[in-house]
Amino acid sequence: MDVLCQAKSGHGKTAVFVLATLQQLEPVNGEISVLVLCHTRELAFQIKNEYTRFAKYMPDVRVNTFYGGTPVAKDAELLRDKNKCPHIVVATPGRLNALVREKTLDASRVKHFVLDECDKIVEQLDMRRDVQEIFRATPHHKQVMMFTATLAKDVRITCKKFMTNPLEIFVDDETKLTLHGLQQHYVKLDEINKNRKLNELLDTLEFNQVVIFVKSVNRAVELDKLLVSCNFPSIAIHSGLVQEERITRYTAFKAFEKRILVATDIFGRGIDVERVNIVVNYDCPGDADSYLHRVGRAGRFGTKGLSITFVASSEDERIMSEIQARFEVAVPELPDHIDPASYMTS
Repeated sequence: MDVLCQAKSGHGKTAVFVLATLQQLEPVNGEISVLVLCHTRELAFQIKNEYTRFAKYMPDVRVNTFYGGTPVAKDAELLRDKNKCPHIVVATPGRLNALVREKTLDASRVKHFVLDECDKIVEQLDMRRDVQEIFRATPHHKQVMMFTATLAKDVRITCKKFMTNPLEIFVDDETKLTLHGLQQHYVKLDEINKNRKLNELLDTLEFNQVVIFVKSVNRAVELDKLLVSCNFPSIAIHSGLVQEERITRYTAFKAFEKRILVATDIFGRGIDVERVNIVVNYDCPGDADSYLHRVGRAGRFGTKGLSITFVASSEDERIMSEIQARFEVAVPELPDHIDPASYMTS
């Protein structure tokens, strides 16, 4: 049956569909059995690696990922070779739709159609159109659909248009999607004092890895430059980078080669780096949903973590009030001292 699954950030939604599809997979040369769509290239790269990791003892299973920013001719060449064609494809909607439209990718044998973070995909018109076109190229009567999301909201109605009497799994009320083990605080300050406060926090707090969120590409570039000039082990990820460089930097951060990441919201959804225990919202997120996904980069899988949000304007104050009301959580001001044991997992 089709499944619509919603659960808290960091609680293993990816593992659910990866293990479920691998367990049912019967690989046939030249046939794609599983299609997984996600909204960012980094997330596609991460999910592909999860499939590879879980399929370690399934040597006949081939997995590949397709997304924009890379040569489409290479994707086409791989798909045309029956001995190299993947059984599992993880892709972003735009690139996958292009491959389907050009009849380079044959979706007629697909048995599992997965939309990860489906609310993020269906809320964006271009992605939703791509998904609809891909959906029309797949055999609905033969496939099982699994859509996953952190926040259900009104996405249920839209997703159900693609599905047949889906089993709906909702873990907890979405208004209470707080993260156990994650301390949340804010700092009220003027915009001009953000850099000084950030330096102070990085000097005094104990951390494994930190993600610092900003609102634009330019701010990510400049803040990363500033941190590097202050001898912090920083790296930046944003949409202004070519795709190969984005993946290289993501891989370096995940491998613990860098301990501080400056990022735009491109990194705020679904990306899992297990050593991250502090998230700093250098720029306040635009809404409550973005806040949840940003701070959810820390304190994953029940570990401890700390989130700190800089509040520098009346609009930031409004958003913080909305966050506290939406998720029924009190976010107190950052105290002068925090016991490292409260946010560092032993």
